[in-house]
Amino acid sequence: MSDDWQVKLVDNLTSNPAETEWLEFKRNHIEPQQIGEYLSALANSACLVERPYGYLLFGVDDTTRQVVGTSFNPDAAKGAGSQDLLIWISQSLSPNANFECHGIEHPQGKVVLFQIEAARNYPVRFRGNAFIRIGSSKTELNRYPEQERALWYAFNQSPFETGVAAERQEGAAVISLLDYPAYFELLKLPLPETRGGVLSGLAADKLIAPCETGDWNITNLGAILFARNLSDFPKLRRKALRVIQYSGEGRTETLREHDETQGYAAGFAGLISYATGLIPANEVIGQGLRRSVPMFPPLAVRELVANALVHQDFSITGTGPMVELFNNRIEITSPGEPLLDTRRFLDNPPQSRNEALAALMRRFGICEERGSGIDKVVFQVELAQLPAPLFEAPPGFTRATLFSHRPFNRMDKEGRVRACYLHACLKRVMNDYLTNSSLRERFGMEQQNNALVSRYIREALDAGLIKPFDENAPRRLMKYLPFWA
Repeated sequence: MSDDWQVKLVDNLTSNPAETEWLEFKRNHIEPQQIGEYLSALANSACLVERPYGYLLFGVDDTTRQVVGTSFNPDAAKGAGSQDLLIWISQSLSPNANFECHGIEHPQGKVVLFQIEAARNYPVRFRGNAFIRIGSSKTELNRYPEQERALWYAFNQSPFETGVAAERQEGAAVISLLDYPAYFELLKLPLPETRGGVLSGLAADKLIAPCETGDWNITNLGAILFARNLSDFPKLRRKALRVIQYSGEGRTETLREHDETQGYAAGFAGLISYATGLIPANEVIGQGLRRSVPMFPPLAVRELVANALVHQDFSITGTGPMVELFNNRIEITSPGEPLLDTRRFLDNPPQSRNEALAALMRRFGICEERGSGIDKVVFQVELAQLPAPLFEAPPGFTRATLFSHRPFNRMDKEGRVRACYLHACLKRVMNDYLTNSSLRERFGMEQQNNALVSRYIREALDAGLIKPFDENAPRRLMKYLPFWA
């Protein structure tokens, strides 16, 4: 923060009529243990009252809220064991605690300001204990079970999107950091003629929010969707989508690598164009005709990339969504294990960790409502007579794989069973049934292969993934449902 910003922030904080759950004033230095406890309490209370930060100010009278100055120098102060105070506090707070300390030369005297982010995912603890503010008093969280329950509930109600990606930005800085024309274009709205109109529009969808200095915080939602460059937002730069093309079927030789630096919404069209442009054409024989088609259906790729962006777990740091192209497949991976059983992706509405992000992406026409995106993926794969897509949940991740064309006689049992099951799921959501005839059509097989297709249906039955609609029906009239129907 520049000196002007710091003074402006102090003036705005001291203009509050009294100390609050997220704001504490002290005239002068207190014990290091007390500072750590206050930071824990302020972070947890800020979460409860839906504030992005808690503040502890030294050099302010807690009754008059006047700046009186302080002799406290946190850079020279010591914590336990003669360790530097700020290092000791940082190491003593739980990993989800992010705080800053600033010495501010205010016209009325020196102020030391601690700013700590609101707790996320779990309570902020200091030396193993969590604290809370009851009014303007600090106390241990476990003494107030109702507050503790409310805090855990607040964690579920405080999603990633409401976090702050860049704080205290003037209107001109917001305009320079966010691709605001893309926002209005995606919503098919006219571009406002004034900066105020632009900022009001962005604020209406919580892409930005007013802050204590009277300026703007850019929210995680605004940055992840409309950043001109995600590198401008240090907490989000690792969330840029990576596209990697390899030579062959392994990861030993990389041909191309591209990091999409724009926000997801602003850069989506260009990203999909780039990724699908890397997909080679493939000669496929279907229904007795030879035709040249992309190795992977572009629409299926588009839907899977959109899902990877929308449903990722942003709390997992150091990694982001990724598209990897091989000679025989494309893998689309996102951080976070799925909230649904991978076998139920097709029939269930999606459950998203990021509801605000998903809702906006739907309004922009980038992702689908009610899970129809996966329906489209399976439909496109069947239309191209490709092996069934594979949905997996390796530890900490979700992965979707599309496979290139493979002659049916070279498809392994696992692939045949998966294709049979997903075909049954697709038929079910269309209020239809899997039959010998429908599966032959899906595989592009002639009628004389009835017996072979019946064997493949039996494999899926033995795997417990499909079941007969009517076990007493004649063999030639048998119809099948997925196991969950």
